[in-house]
Amino acid sequence: MSQQPHLKEVLVLKSDPQQVTKVETFIETVCKRLHLDESQFNKILVATTEAVNNGIIHGNKRDPKKKVTLICEFVQKIFTVTVEDEGPGINPEALPDPLAEENILRENGRGVFLMRSLMDEVEFDHTKNGSAVVMRIKVN
Repeated sequence: MSQQPHLKEVLVLKSDPQQVTKVETFIETVCKRLHLDESQFNKILVATTEAVNNGIIHGNKRDPKKKVTLICEFVQKIFTVTVEDEGPGINPEALPDPLAEENILRENGRGVFLMRSLMDEVEFDHTKNGSAVVMRIKVN
């Protein structure tokens, strides 16, 4: 019986929206190492990009002295993405419903909705230095 691969990769980003371009290359590299299919890659990429964007813009308020840390882990067919920022965190239940009629045409406000739609689990936690979103998806 072959042993399941274990993986942990970390990417630290400055709180600059242009840093989001580094996320795709990072996620692509990790997913290729795990031989994930295109559908799994796309789900992970979109959810992770949304979480990193939120960390930079809303969590760290684009403060160049603050960092966003992206951690990808794979253990026992569960791919976990953790995005940590140095902000106060959010109450996801207090976010407006992006599908409500008054919000349908808004250009933003769908990040958490997308994360929850694409991943199997999404949790919002406080850390000693700020906050984190932890997303999990079963793969293979």
